[in-house]
Amino acid sequence: MYTLKPIKLTSSKTNTTEPLTSAEMGKLWATYMGNSMAKCILSYFLQHVEDEDIKTLVENAYNLSVDFTEIITGIFEKENFPIPKGFGNEDVNPSAPRLFQDEFYVHYLKYTAKAGTSIYTVAYPLVYRNDVKEFFNYCLDSTKALMDQIKEILLNKGFIIKPPIIPVPEKVEFVHKDFLNGFLGHVRPMQALEIIHLYDNIENGVASKALIMAFAQVAKNEKIRDLFERGKNLTHSNVERYMKKLHDENLPSLSFLDHLVTTSTFSPFSDKIMLYHKMDMFSMKMRAFGNAVAVSARHDFGLLYSRSLINIQGFVEDAAEIYIENDWMEKPPYAADRDNIASDK
Repeated sequence: MYTLKPIKLTSSKTNTTEPLTSAEMGKLWATYMGNSMAKCILSYFLQHVEDEDIKTLVENAYNLSVDFTEIITGIFEKENFPIPKGFGNEDVNPSAPRLFQDEFYVHYLKYTAKAGTSIYTVAYPLVYRNDVKEFFNYCLDSTKALMDQIKEILLNKGFIIKPPIIPVPEKVEFVHKDFLNGFLGHVRPMQALEIIHLYDNIENGVASKALIMAFAQVAKNEKIRDLFERGKNLTHSNVERYMKKLHDENLPSLSFLDHLVTTSTFSPFSDKIMLYHKMDMFSMKMRAFGNAVAVSARHDFGLLYSRSLINIQGFVEDAAEIYIENDWMEKPPYAADRDNIASDK
């Protein structure tokens, strides 16, 4: 493997006395909020998990969330940056009855670890200050190590099937005019990147549906409960369309995880944290749809993901409105409103 030659430069522009940039503030704030939420969710999971391997996995994820929030708190305190309220003991009831089977915890952690990896991957190229850069590098390395444990458990316990197997190409070939066809004329078989993004969106969708189904089952506020029901139905419809694409070409797909949710109606979580969770994760889905469209050449895939994007975007906007109505929405760091700065005179 090629080893990069060192470049010997020194600069004061990356030291820890430099002010935080907007990228550093924004990504640290978002990471704090997400891991503040994760601590509450995972602390509840730990009260019921029985499988020793899965328990260790959940403990590892919980400890990383604690570690991440503590490191960000230290950076913020040094900058006199107000520590976000986030989520706390009032948002979780660890003594609530079991809402999920152990297997769900593994699927959930893969679902959320992918979202975390996406945040950290986007952050790393944008941050320059050494302590922030080292932090996001640590986040990436730790989450990748956690993901390896997640995949090992999923496979070894038979909880998942790997992405579909397709033939190895016999030779290098070039595409023809019908390569983009998706509705009319000759429609080619799906290429590898189209298949894997369908698989990825199904994997996200089946975990998302089980989670929001559970949230709808225990939510106290009727308006929030109705929104969760809507989110459950649109997620189910989206996943069924992705599955059909695979099945139409005789490729296997993952199954729904609804059976991993118990019948308990006693909520372990506040409506506030459940609504934030689904609003946040549905926002992440929009990025996943964009990534899928970017590598899918057939016209039918553009329509497929555009339809999903419109539905998900509508859900996120309605969730945000309810969140704001309840005075739950914390302001992220934002630019100075120079048009409304009061005059010193």
